[in-house]
Amino acid sequence: MQFKCSPNLLKSAVVVLASVNLPAHAQESAVTAPGFGSPDTVENLIIDDRLAVPSLSEGIDLQPWFDWKDELEATTGFSFGIDYTALGFASTSDADIHKSSGGIARFFGSWSLVNRGTPEDGALVFKVEKRNRYSQIPPGGWGLGALGYVGVIGGPFSDQEGRWTNLYWRQRFNQGRSTVIAGYLDVTDYVDTFVGGSPWTGFTNLVFSTGSAAVFLPNDATLGIAGATMLGENFYVIGGITNAYSDPTHPFDDSFDRLFNDGEHFKSIEIGWTASQGRIYNDNTHITLWHVDESIKAGTQDGWGIAFSHVRQFGDWTPFIRGGWTDEGGSLLQKSVSVGFLYSVHDRGDQFGLGLNWGQVNEATFLPGLDDQYTMEAYYRAQITPQIAVTPSVEYVHNPALSTVDDDFWLFGLRARIAL
Repeated sequence: MQFKCSPNLLKSAVVVLASVNLPAHAQESAVTAPGFGSPDTVENLIIDDRLAVPSLSEGIDLQPWFDWKDELEATTGFSFGIDYTALGFASTSDADIHKSSGGIARFFGSWSLVNRGTPEDGALVFKVEKRNRYSQIPPGGWGLGALGYVGVIGGPFSDQEGRWTNLYWRQRFNQGRSTVIAGYLDVTDYVDTFVGGSPWTGFTNLVFSTGSAAVFLPNDATLGIAGATMLGENFYVIGGITNAYSDPTHPFDDSFDRLFNDGEHFKSIEIGWTASQGRIYNDNTHITLWHVDESIKAGTQDGWGIAFSHVRQFGDWTPFIRGGWTDEGGSLLQKSVSVGFLYSVHDRGDQFGLGLNWGQVNEATFLPGLDDQYTMEAYYRAQITPQIAVTPSVEYVHNPALSTVDDDFWLFGLRARIAL
C-alpha cells in the first residue's frame, strides 16, 4: 500500500478534522476535566498532577507555588508543569549488562490564547525534555540491545539529551466536543491509548502500552494533524496523519519536506465506544487501523495493522484485554495479546497493576522461526505526597527471542517521579 500526501490533501484534512473531536473527559471545568487522549497528553498531565491524592503525608508545603501557578493560569491562560522521573532496573539475565538506569526532566505547558475560559478555546501546547542515561545502556535500549528481548522496557528513558516532544495548536469546537491538533505531535497521545500504558505512571513495558508492541510508532515530535469526534453519546472516531520518521533532537530540519514531498507517512483511524465522554479513560472499547509508508531514507518497508482494546472499570478494579496484529510495517511483534488489571487503592493515588502478554515476533523485522515471547509485569505506584510517587516493579520474560544465553529472566525495577 502506498499513500502520497499533497498540500491540497492536507488542506482538505484540516477542513474535515475541524468538525471532529478528540474524545475527552466531560468538560466539567478546566481543573477537573482532562482533555483528549492518553494520560501523558500535556493538558491531562497537568490536571492529573494537580489532583494527585497522597497515601502517607501532605509533604512539604508548596501551596504558595501552586497558588501562583493557579493565578498565572487565571490571568494569562498559561498553565505548565515540571517533573523529573528516574528509572532503574536490575536483571537476573546471564547477559553481560545486568543493570540499566536513566532519568528525564520535562517542562510542559498549555497557553490558551483563543476563547479562553470557554469550551471552544484554542491553545498552544508544548513539551521539551532532557533525557540522560545513568548506566552504560539506558533502559529504552536495554531490552533489545543487551537482553535479547524483542521489546521495549522504559522506552522514553534514553540518552538523547535535549529534545522536543510536543509543539502544536489545539483547537476545540462544538462546545468542547470537537478538537483538532496540528503541529509537532506524539502519536502515542491519541493512537490506541490506555489508562495504564504510561511509562511515567503505569506499566513500563511497551506490550502494555500503545499497540501492544505490534504497531509501528513514529518518533514523537513528528509533524502532522489529528482530530476526532464523539458520534452521539457513546461512540467516537479518531484519525491522524503524521511524518513516519523524524529526529526529535532536530525536529525542524526536514519535517516539512518529508511530510509534503517524500510521502513517508503514518496514518491511523480509530473507532470506539465509551460509557460517556467523561469515562473514556476507564470504560473504553476500540479498534485502531494504521498504515506506514516505505521510507528510502530510513531503509524501512511499508505495512499496516490492527490494534484492539477493551477496558472497563468496576469500582476500584479495571480489567483490560488489548492486542494487535500487523503485516510487516517495522513493528517489533506481528501478533500480541495482553490481559491484566489495575487496582486503585486511592482515587488518583496509589495503584497496583498486573499484566500478562503473549507476543509473536515480527518476521519481516527480524528473522522467521523465532520463539514466541511471554511477558509479565507487576507494579505498585505509591503516591507518597501530592508531588512524589515511588513505583517498584517486577517483570518476568520467558523465551527472549534473540537471547543466546537465557531461556528466561527477571527484572526488578524502581521508578521515582517528582512533579511540580
